Amino acid sequence: MEQALTVDTGSTAWMLTSTLLVMLMIVPGLALFYGGLVRSKNVLSVMSQVLGVGCLGILVWVGWGYSLSFSGANAIVGDLAKFGLKGVGGDSLWAVGTAGSAIPELVFVCFQMTFAAITAALVIGATVERVKFSAILFFSLLFLTFIYAPIAHMVWAADGYIFKLGALDFAGGTVVHINAGIAGLVGVLIAGRRIGFPKEAMPPHNLALVLIGTGLLWVGWFGFNAGSALEAGGLAGIAMLNTFVCPAAAALAWMGIERVRSGKPSLLGGASGAVAGLVAITPAAGVSGPLGAILLGAAVSLGCYSFIAKLKHRLNLDDSLDVFGIHGLGGIIGSIGTAVVALPALGGHGADDYALGGQLTKQVIAVAVAIAWSGIGSAVFWTLTKLLFGLRVSDDDEREGLDVADHGERAYNA
Repeated sequence: MEQALTVDTGSTAWMLTSTLLVMLMIVPGLALFYGGLVRSKNVLSVMSQVLGVGCLGILVWVGWGYSLSFSGANAIVGDLAKFGLKGVGGDSLWAVGTAGSAIPELVFVCFQMTFAAITAALVIGATVERVKFSAILFFSLLFLTFIYAPIAHMVWAADGYIFKLGALDFAGGTVVHINAGIAGLVGVLIAGRRIGFPKEAMPPHNLALVLIGTGLLWVGWFGFNAGSALEAGGLAGIAMLNTFVCPAAAALAWMGIERVRSGKPSLLGGASGAVAGLVAITPAAGVSGPLGAILLGAAVSLGCYSFIAKLKHRLNLDDSLDVFGIHGLGGIIGSIGTAVVALPALGGHGADDYALGGQLTKQVIAVAVAIAWSGIGSAVFWTLTKLLFGLRVSDDDEREGLDVADHGERAYNA
């Protein structure tokens, strides 16, 4: 006989808090982080894009995103049975890990809504300083509907293909980071490079904003990772600890690599390393031990730094804010590395009969599916957006800056 579900008020309170923490990652966290990384003439443009896409993500999720992600018995995508949150009321429950315990389904809806919103907002960092606001919104609408929702369903819904495969993705290595990184990379290839790239230096205009944004992202990430336990308990504690140590190790590793290569560890490098570590631990947060998380942090910094410092420039790739270099590549390293850090020998939480080879195969398949789905879908939708709206602002507007060209205002008035 199936056990009746009862609302766990403590877990509900934790999930409400986690939801607000993830929302903090979007505005102001990501807005400040991205805003500090661009040139001063584009800071309000980037912040407006983060705000606009975040708001769009919320509305799409309530309309049809949640239903496509978490309803239906299909392997690839859900159905529209819960369109407009039909049938999801205050008395609807969502089961959590402890037998018989639940949280209100509306709380689960809100928590997952923040994931969808920040994933779409992450994408824009790849194409900032040259793509129209209207084009960003239109692409994001298509991305959320036809790319994000199916991947979320495949990974997290009980009938999803990747879920049934047995691949591990605790909080979104594939759903969020690989997905956003690949979508951003495709956007860069279709939109083209900024005027002056790579000959003209385009340094961040305000590293103080970058550090503040990094701090807000890190704090919000505790909701992202520990909240993915869906209840207040030991699993949330494991995820929280790993969300401390992996980015800490990654930040120091990144600055250490800079110290060896150039003699000067940079604040930008430390912030980049911290975010890369947060990305990498996302899929592994609930299965890694602290030792594995530290090793994963060091590995992701080495991988992401090597790509950004060397290969990105050889490819002449104008990924403005390194969305692929940190989120895409970091998500790939973290998702595949999850199989390794789950090893009991490293203090991971895999079962006693855990088989590394079999789990590694599952992780690679999940990564390949996410890359293919996001890559093909993004190519179609960036191209469609270009045909319908055009992607680029005019050359004159790009030189003046998108703050004035797209929004008629300036961040700094002398």
